[in-house]
Amino acid sequence: MQIGELAERTGVSHRTIHYYERIGLMAPAEREGAGYRYYDEQSVRRLEKIAVLKQLGLSLDEIASVIDLYFSDASGIKGKEKVLQIFEAQLAKTNTQLGELTAFKTDLEANIARMKGLIQSAREA
Repeated sequence: MQIGELAERTGVSHRTIHYYERIGLMAPAEREGAGYRYYDEQSVRRLEKIAVLKQLGLSLDEIASVIDLYFSDASGIKGKEKVLQIFEAQLAKTNTQLGELTAFKTDLEANIARMKGLIQSAREA
Protein backbone atom coordinates (compact mmCIF):
# COMPACT_ATOMS: atom_id res chain seq x y z
CA MET A 1 0.00 0.00 0.00
CA GLN A 2 1.13 3.55 -0.55
CA ILE A 3 1.62 6.05 2.25
CA GLY A 4 -1.83 7.61 1.76
CA GLU A 5 -3.58 4.31 2.42
CA LEU A 6 -1.30 3.59 5.38
CA ALA A 7 -2.06 7.02 6.81
CA GLU A 8 -5.79 6.53 6.30
CA ARG A 9 -5.84 3.05 7.84
CA THR A 10 -3.87 4.08 10.92
CA GLY A 11 -4.93 7.69 11.43
CA VAL A 12 -1.27 8.76 11.33
CA SER A 13 -0.29 11.62 9.02
CA HIS A 14 2.14 11.22 6.11
CA ARG A 15 4.47 13.61 7.85
CA THR A 16 4.47 11.60 11.06
CA ILE A 17 5.15 8.37 9.17
CA HIS A 18 8.15 9.98 7.48
CA TYR A 19 9.33 11.31 10.85
CA TYR A 20 9.05 7.86 12.41
CA GLU A 21 11.15 6.50 9.56
CA ARG A 22 13.81 9.18 10.14
CA ILE A 23 14.08 8.45 13.87
CA GLY A 24 14.03 4.67 13.43
CA LEU A 25 10.59 3.79 14.79
CA MET A 26 9.60 2.57 11.33
CA ALA A 27 11.80 0.88 8.75
CA PRO A 28 12.12 2.94 5.58
CA ALA A 29 9.50 1.88 3.06
CA GLU A 30 10.35 -0.15 0.00
CA ARG A 31 10.44 1.84 -3.20
CA GLU A 32 9.23 0.37 -6.45
CA GLY A 33 9.22 1.31 -10.12
CA ALA A 34 8.11 4.93 -10.10
CA GLY A 35 9.83 5.62 -6.79
CA TYR A 36 6.66 5.39 -4.71
CA ARG A 37 7.02 4.07 -1.21
CA TYR A 38 5.11 0.90 -0.45
CA TYR A 39 4.16 -0.38 2.99
CA ASP A 40 2.93 -3.75 4.21
CA GLU A 41 0.68 -5.02 6.98
CA GLN A 42 3.57 -5.02 9.44
CA SER A 43 3.80 -1.25 8.94
CA VAL A 44 0.14 -1.02 9.96
CA ARG A 45 0.73 -3.16 13.06
CA ARG A 46 3.83 -1.15 13.95
CA LEU A 47 2.00 2.18 13.73
CA GLU A 48 -0.86 0.75 15.79
CA LYS A 49 1.61 -0.45 18.46
CA ILE A 50 3.32 2.95 18.50
CA ALA A 51 -0.08 4.59 19.04
CA VAL A 52 -0.87 2.25 21.95
CA LEU A 53 2.51 2.89 23.56
CA LYS A 54 2.02 6.65 23.18
CA GLN A 55 -1.40 6.32 24.87
CA LEU A 56 0.35 4.56 27.76
CA GLY A 57 2.46 7.68 28.16
CA LEU A 58 5.76 6.50 26.73
CA SER A 59 8.00 9.04 25.01
CA LEU A 60 9.23 8.40 21.48
CA ASP A 61 12.67 7.54 22.89
CA GLU A 62 11.07 5.00 25.23
CA ILE A 63 9.00 3.60 22.38
CA ALA A 64 12.17 3.27 20.30
CA SER A 65 13.72 1.20 23.08
CA VAL A 66 10.81 -1.23 23.19
CA ILE A 67 9.07 -1.36 19.79
CA ASP A 68 11.32 -3.97 18.17
CA LEU A 69 10.78 -6.32 21.12
CA TYR A 70 7.10 -6.58 20.22
CA PHE A 71 7.97 -7.72 16.69
CA SER A 72 10.86 -10.05 17.53
CA ASP A 73 8.94 -11.93 20.25
CA ALA A 74 5.60 -13.31 19.06
CA SER A 75 4.30 -13.58 22.64
CA GLY A 76 4.92 -9.86 23.28
CA ILE A 77 6.29 -10.71 26.72
CA LYS A 78 9.69 -9.10 26.18
CA GLY A 79 8.06 -5.86 25.07
CA LYS A 80 5.71 -5.89 28.04
CA GLU A 81 8.60 -6.58 30.43
CA LYS A 82 10.51 -3.60 29.02
CA VAL A 83 7.45 -1.36 29.36
CA LEU A 84 7.06 -2.57 32.93
CA GLN A 85 10.68 -1.60 33.65
CA ILE A 86 10.03 1.87 32.20
CA PHE A 87 6.89 2.26 34.33
CA GLU A 88 8.70 1.12 37.47
CA ALA A 89 11.49 3.64 36.82
CA GLN A 90 8.90 6.37 36.25
CA LEU A 91 7.14 5.43 39.49
CA ALA A 92 10.41 5.57 41.46
CA LYS A 93 11.17 8.99 39.98
CA THR A 94 7.63 10.18 40.74
CA ASN A 95 7.88 8.99 44.35
CA THR A 96 11.16 10.89 44.76
CA GLN A 97 9.59 14.01 43.28
CA LEU A 98 6.54 13.64 45.53
CA GLY A 99 8.81 13.45 48.57
CA GLU A 100 10.64 16.59 47.46
CA LEU A 101 7.36 18.40 46.80
CA THR A 102 5.97 17.36 50.17
CA ALA A 103 9.05 18.76 51.91
CA PHE A 104 8.76 21.96 49.86
CA LYS A 105 5.05 22.26 50.78
CA THR A 106 5.88 21.84 54.47
CA ASP A 107 8.54 24.58 54.22
CA LEU A 108 6.10 26.88 52.43
CA GLU A 109 3.43 26.35 55.07
CA ALA A 110 5.96 27.11 57.82
CA ASN A 111 7.13 30.25 56.01
CA ILE A 112 3.55 31.41 55.49
CA ALA A 113 2.75 30.89 59.19
CA ARG A 114 5.96 32.71 60.19
CA MET A 115 5.19 35.64 57.84
CA LYS A 116 1.61 35.90 59.15
CA GLY A 117 3.01 36.00 62.68
CA LEU A 118 5.45 38.78 61.77
CA ILE A 119 2.68 40.78 60.13
CA GLN A 120 0.42 40.30 63.12
CA SER A 121 3.23 41.36 65.51
CA ALA A 122 3.92 44.48 63.42
CA ARG A 123 0.24 45.43 63.48
CA GLU A 124 0.08 45.07 67.26
CA ALA A 125 3.15 47.21 67.82
